[in-house]
Amino acid sequence: MKRPMAWSEQVDITTSEETSSTTSSSSSDSDMDANNENGGQQSNYNITTDQPAKETTPKGCDGIAEHNSPAAIALDSPLEQADQLFKRAEMYQDYMQQLPIPSHRGSMIPFTSWMGLGNSIKQLYNQPLHYLTNIRLKQWDQMRFGKEDEHRELDTILHPCKAEAAVWLIEEIHRCTSSHHHIAKLWSSDPMHDAFIDSIFPESPVSPSE
Repeated sequence: MKRPMAWSEQVDITTSEETSSTTSSSSSDSDMDANNENGGQQSNYNITTDQPAKETTPKGCDGIAEHNSPAAIALDSPLEQADQLFKRAEMYQDYMQQLPIPSHRGSMIPFTSWMGLGNSIKQLYNQPLHYLTNIRLKQWDQMRFGKEDEHRELDTILHPCKAEAAVWLIEEIHRCTSSHHHIAKLWSSDPMHDAFIDSIFPESPVSPSE
């Protein structure tokens, strides 16, 4: 039979738990005090960590590209090109507006297409046709696509005198009433616009070598 444990040898469980709780509480209080003492510093660290890294701007930039730098050239190039195109259109329209419309017409011009008639008119009267007129003649030829008689010669459908008069009529409209703003807008949207500008044309104010 086992001998009962003496009172002096018994373990005080309550005292041990309280001691452990007291120790944990003291440790927690110490940590809280340490946190309270360093609270401001901890807050500053959190704010600094959340903020994005400050970007370093290369010297001389400061939001504006330096003159003659690659960035400045890249920014100015489209603006300069638009300005040159605008001046070119203005110069072109002024030049075309000064050309007189022939009052005396020559003999009848045989033709098979509107573009062909336009080329014959340029050679006969030694005058260029307006950019817009050349575009219109091309569109008139395209209108015939798919028609049953699209390959039929036009001078057998329309009288040559009437056809030539129609060309000169729209040419006079384009020379006298067209805006260089509108022409520059069309040129900027058509990289192949030079194909419809006749060779008799004033030089651009800015030479290509510049």
